[in-house]
Amino acid sequence: MKKQAFTLIEVLIAIILVGLAIASLLGANLAFTRANGSGAQLSTAEFLIEQIREQTVTTLFADLATKFNTGEFVPTSYPGYSQKTTVEYVASDLHTVSASTPTPFRRITVEIRLNNKTISSACWLRASY
Repeated sequence: MKKQAFTLIEVLIAIILVGLAIASLLGANLAFTRANGSGAQLSTAEFLIEQIREQTVTTLFADLATKFNTGEFVPTSYPGYSQKTTVEYVASDLHTVSASTPTPFRRITVEIRLNNKTISSACWLRASY
């Protein structure tokens, strides 16, 4: 009568395959965790940009440059993040920056940094009309 059992080699191969599966799952979990962290950082950066955009909508056109050309701002609710906003005069072709001549158009540029690394930036135009 012949016994029906696994050999030592078959058991070792099964253990190796299960070990490889667990190792690959751990690697995938690490990649998903990093992607989730990057997504959270980008979401925060976009939220900070939208805050500035909303503030520029409610600010008088004549006050844009004085209120938002203040250099770098560090929001207290978001440690490590900083916002840099620039307001520039733009000519009527909407491309040429006019450094000294006031025009009816302003280009507002916002750059969001996390630990001195740029996460996101955006720019938009505002007209005095």
